[in-house]
Amino acid sequence: MTGPLCDSLTAAPVLPARAKAGPLIARELIERLRDEAAAAALQEHVASHPASAALLAGALAHSPFLTQIMRFDPEGLLACLTQAPEARRDALLAGIDTFAAGGCETADLMRELRRFRRAMALLIALADIGGVWDVETVTAALTATADRAVSLATNHVLRQAAELGRIRLADLAEPGAGSGLVVLALGKHGAGELNYSSDIDIVVFFDPEAAEAAGVAEPSGFFVKLTQQIARIIQERTPDGYVFRVDLRLRPDPASTHVAVSLPSAYSYYETVGQNWERAAMIKARPIAGDVALGERFIRDLSPFIWRKYFDFATIADIHAMKRQIQTVKGHESIAVAGHNVKLGRGGIREIEFFVQTQQLVFGGRRPALRGPRTLDMLKELTNEGWITPQARDELSESYRWLRTVEHRLQMRDDEQTQTLPKVAADLDAFARFCGYPSAAAFGKALTAHARRIEGHYALLFEEGPSLASDAGTLSFTGSEPDPETLETLGKLGFREAMTAAETVRGWHFGRRPAVTSARAREVLTELTPALLVALGRTADPDGALAHLDNAFVRMPAAVELLTLLRSHDSLLTLFAEILGSAPRLAKVAALHPHVLDGVIDPAFGQAVLDTGMLERRIRTYVGAPPPGVEEGLDRLRDAARQENFLVGARLLSGVYDAQAAGEAYSAVAEACLRVAFADTRAAFAADHGVIAGSETAVLGLGRLGAGALTPSSDLDLVLLYDRPEDAGASDGAKSLDAVTWHVRLTQRFVAALTVPTRRGTLYQVDMRLRPSGNKSPAATQFAGFTAYHDGEAEIWEEMALTRARVVAGDEALSRRAEQAIRSILSRRREPSKVAAAVMEMRALIASEKGEKDGWDLKLAAGGLTDLDFLAQFLVLAYAADHPSLLVNGTGAVFAAAREAGLLSQADASVLGEAHRLIGDVQLWQRFTVEEAFDPKVVPPRVLKRIATAVGRPDAKVLRAELDDTRHAVRAIFTRVLAAARKG
Repeated sequence: MTGPLCDSLTAAPVLPARAKAGPLIARELIERLRDEAAAAALQEHVASHPASAALLAGALAHSPFLTQIMRFDPEGLLACLTQAPEARRDALLAGIDTFAAGGCETADLMRELRRFRRAMALLIALADIGGVWDVETVTAALTATADRAVSLATNHVLRQAAELGRIRLADLAEPGAGSGLVVLALGKHGAGELNYSSDIDIVVFFDPEAAEAAGVAEPSGFFVKLTQQIARIIQERTPDGYVFRVDLRLRPDPASTHVAVSLPSAYSYYETVGQNWERAAMIKARPIAGDVALGERFIRDLSPFIWRKYFDFATIADIHAMKRQIQTVKGHESIAVAGHNVKLGRGGIREIEFFVQTQQLVFGGRRPALRGPRTLDMLKELTNEGWITPQARDELSESYRWLRTVEHRLQMRDDEQTQTLPKVAADLDAFARFCGYPSAAAFGKALTAHARRIEGHYALLFEEGPSLASDAGTLSFTGSEPDPETLETLGKLGFREAMTAAETVRGWHFGRRPAVTSARAREVLTELTPALLVALGRTADPDGALAHLDNAFVRMPAAVELLTLLRSHDSLLTLFAEILGSAPRLAKVAALHPHVLDGVIDPAFGQAVLDTGMLERRIRTYVGAPPPGVEEGLDRLRDAARQENFLVGARLLSGVYDAQAAGEAYSAVAEACLRVAFADTRAAFAADHGVIAGSETAVLGLGRLGAGALTPSSDLDLVLLYDRPEDAGASDGAKSLDAVTWHVRLTQRFVAALTVPTRRGTLYQVDMRLRPSGNKSPAATQFAGFTAYHDGEAEIWEEMALTRARVVAGDEALSRRAEQAIRSILSRRREPSKVAAAVMEMRALIASEKGEKDGWDLKLAAGGLTDLDFLAQFLVLAYAADHPSLLVNGTGAVFAAAREAGLLSQADASVLGEAHRLIGDVQLWQRFTVEEAFDPKVVPPRVLKRIATAVGRPDAKVLRAELDDTRHAVRAIFTRVLAAARKG
């Protein structure tokens, strides 16, 4: 034990320029004291002890917090100066113990704890600033202060609960024993390395069985309330201040658990989803209150989680990633002293701590000597074990002590938990003087030297590991709460809701999504996360993209395959991010069925070849010829369609397809699937019911399918035609059916094969209402009835629908006859005036029923796709008798043929053709990027911009203006052409 503090002082802060110790002490302290005796005693002491005068003057000049304490308690100040610091410390600890042991009210305990902490804070600061205590002694005294506060508060609330009959305590003198309550200190508190003005990290557990034995009726609620009471006693601000700020967030998954966690739940959490940063945190865990023996047993039982005997790649990769995730912003070759964070900044305290903890996690399983909680002790053991050199030990220890001293000075100024140096030059210069340096320049030189030295050792430890820090800045998701620099980085990357994004990613690390709880998944995810977030930030909707991925993790049984693929292929990661941000349907597919991404890696991905026959062969190969069974065949067909449709969307996003080609490709996939499904359905049906001798079938595609312009959300408009000999009898199978029933049942089974949900989902939605007489007629239409209906009963709107009909599957002979019949129906001579009148009436009816005012509803809006399609259909029905060249597939092709036939002017045909392409392209991108109704008030602005740039416009404002102008021009042409035809 040293002598009186005043006789052991070796250091003092540098005073501001022109300031003198004597006048400063008189003005700021002596003259402000109301206790004249205390003032006189202090005046006499500083007059006879120059070292004390220098120390007090420095504290008064640089620390408002210490100034306030000295003015409040001059007798305590004099005691600190005139007693041995160790004796003063022990007396304060014994005094608070004695007070609490006698029993007291909560308010009295809160008052005395605050005065105790204030007295300890003054003693520790004077011993630290005066150079009497080293860093280890300072942090030990701060830790002892926190230990007493938590222990006394815990004992107090337990005794109160016992008095109220809520728990039976075996010994009121030792209330924690047998209570089932465990209070662990973590972080620097647990390690005995507490900061001067630090939060205290505590975790509260309870043993339900022990609690039940102690008579606790409902343990969870009881211990949660107890924990809240403990925290209130310690951290609530009163006129006497507070003791410590309490942080309870290092418990398992703090976002979804109570402040007190049962021990069985804690064991389960750490054994299943506990992360390496939590292993590092538990290295420093120490029981400080409650049932200390139970707490020690818990830590021993948790030893296999903390200290792994063997280390696989996943663990080591995660440890490397932990190191890389706390890196600060790249690109700072020089350390800016002003505003530098001495804990988290480059060459800071955190790097030394991580240097130690990482090697503890790697080697501590086999080397018990490396399992200690204190940083300086473990630097010595790492040297003893041969993992680092004596030079590294000495240099890192010296720098650690220097930085911790600076950290304490920062916190002594205003009793704030800060590690950031002042940014303003005058403030930085004043702080340098508080640390004993004559100027900010001298302090900065020392800081830079220490930081460079730390960086050198730190870099050597992980020199082979690539940096995960993005070019934008820090991306760290370890720890108990979002990192401020990470939130700033997420904002720079483009995330509007940075806090939500951070919590989402932290939730993955906490194991809230089953898909990423396996060790392998977490290893890959940890390494992939920064690159993934950068890629998502470049998409049209980063927040939406991240939400889509999070939702996918909810639905996925496991994400290892997907994450491994993305980690292995940069281009695939970029495309996947674009899919998440721009194409929610594709995002769901890729998340639930990662194998679809294989096609993107295939060299053929970049080839824009549309070949329905080749698609059919590829799908047939996948499904099997024949399929292994009906249900298996349906599953395989859905898998194949999913793969092919995914590739269409991916090619659209990648620019391999433009929107028109994508529409054709979606149609080609649907047609190939229809052919395979029809062939397999008919074969299976015939196996049950036999065949009708001489019968033939053909499937017509109408609407968007017929036009070759499907979107990702399109239904399939189908009509099934059949023909049979007049004398055809029943089918020849074991379950014979008459001809009509046979074809109707075949049609129903065919539709079911397309629409029924299987284990792999549905294939397509099917609409059969465009057959003659719609839902009033049988599902299958006899060919003769089809032609007869269109020869007499069909209305104009049904013939309009027929303009986009084509055969997509079936028997070749009937398919040719059907196409000839459709051509003949469309070529029939009609009165243009009657057709025009019918078309205008139908368009007006649709407008009155569904509206046409929404400019973003590109199908129904005035001058939109309905106007364009109706105008093209009018031209076919009115003039194809004289101009058979109009019988072409697609609205744009009809306009071009009408121009060549002289039915449209060059100008009108050009406007209509360009309008059809622009509006059709935008609508496909709408369906591609937004699953619900397209509402520009809800759709993120970056998605609107993505659509605009996809169709060659600079932004959504320009696109909307051009769409409005285009629709007005289309409506004008539509009205003029039909009105002229109507007049004849």
